[in-house]
Amino acid sequence: MNAPAPASAPGAIATATAVHHVGMTVSDIEVALAFWENFLGIKARWQTVLNRPYLGTVVGIPGVNIKAAFIDLPGGIILELLDYQVADRRPNPDATQNPGNVHLCLAVEDAPTAWQHAVACGARPVHAGGPVEIDGGPNKGARGSYLRIHDGISLELFQRPRG
Repeated sequence: MNAPAPASAPGAIATATAVHHVGMTVSDIEVALAFWENFLGIKARWQTVLNRPYLGTVVGIPGVNIKAAFIDLPGGIILELLDYQVADRRPNPDATQNPGNVHLCLAVEDAPTAWQHAVACGARPVHAGGPVEIDGGPNKGARGSYLRIHDGISLELFQRPRG
């Protein structure tokens, strides 16, 4: 019988068991909170300034102070909004095709209603016509849309196919 490969060996796998949280670096914690609290209809579970010494080590910025807020997403995932209090911040280009662009996809029951609500909360549509029907592949019949929220972050709304 073969023994399991050591963790550092090529081909070793991660033992991840779940997604704990999704972090978003933001330029203004209040602007980000205004969107998420309005869109989700809930208040942040916790707001604080993160400044413990371990954090500077983890993120590679010794002595960092980060304004933070934590919001519960559907499904038990935590959204962590992080406003780094450092002088040398630069916005990322918000175009989806740029390497490093990440999007958060939320499953919704009614894509057009969720899209309209997101726009009312300040999201900018990527496609002005709202959600589109997916016409092929494993998600055929689903509806989806991309929006830009605070800091050019991409938010996808996804309605599963009916039936």
